[in-house]
Amino acid sequence: MSSIQAIIAVLLYLTSASLLGARIYGVSGIFNKTRAIVLVFGAIALILHAHLLYQSIILTNGLDFGFFNAVSLISWLVALIVMLTSLFRPLENLLLFLFPIAALAIILELFIPDTRILSESLSAGLRIHILLSICAYSLLLISAFQAIVLAIQERLIKTKRAARIMNTLPPLQVMEELLIQIIVIGFFTLSLSLASGMMFIDDLFSQHLIHKTVLSILAWVIYFILLLGRWNAGWRGKRIIRWTLGGFSTLLLAYIGSKFVLEIILQRV
Repeated sequence: MSSIQAIIAVLLYLTSASLLGARIYGVSGIFNKTRAIVLVFGAIALILHAHLLYQSIILTNGLDFGFFNAVSLISWLVALIVMLTSLFRPLENLLLFLFPIAALAIILELFIPDTRILSESLSAGLRIHILLSICAYSLLLISAFQAIVLAIQERLIKTKRAARIMNTLPPLQVMEELLIQIIVIGFFTLSLSLASGMMFIDDLFSQHLIHKTVLSILAWVIYFILLLGRWNAGWRGKRIIRWTLGGFSTLLLAYIGSKFVLEIILQRV
């Protein structure tokens, strides 16, 4: 049953992304009213994906936070946040990238076995730290995608042939303000994650955590400088984009990079 659900979820994700892409690029009048279909298909895919995550992560002997389960959970949470936010803010076009990523995450989770059991005896403090870390990573991943879209939008302004695509996107100023708002929320959550880690993890600088801790703190510093530059020096455009992608790249190395090396390459749990 899990395999059938996974296949259906993947197909719905890819169908939604295809319809959204056709709508953005203005392929045929058939796709003029596809927003509702995209959202319905996306919602069903997210529900199926959530059930798959429940089955693979919540086990009788604890929580399985293996590498591919973690990637799948983050991709689901990011797609969920963006889709819900798109009901009120102009973020819908990000789903063109996020839905295929979520589909790929399901495939990897289904076909590549990887297990890392977190015991049920895990303290409430550590559970809070893990939850905050996942939320912070997901929000800042959204900001990275938003920065990429903003960079593409800036480049397309100089290309007359891109007029149709540009008409589907909000103004640059709106996109940039939205990016800063996402970063502020993500930065606050990352701050809480680091603070909870210092409070509830006995040895934050242990052998398996030293690189993750240092890189996470470095990412925090990068985002802090970005927000300081924005509010005090009026940073805009390419500078904001570069710092956003730099901060997330550091966070990517801290979480996904270190987790991949430890669990997939070195086979440590």
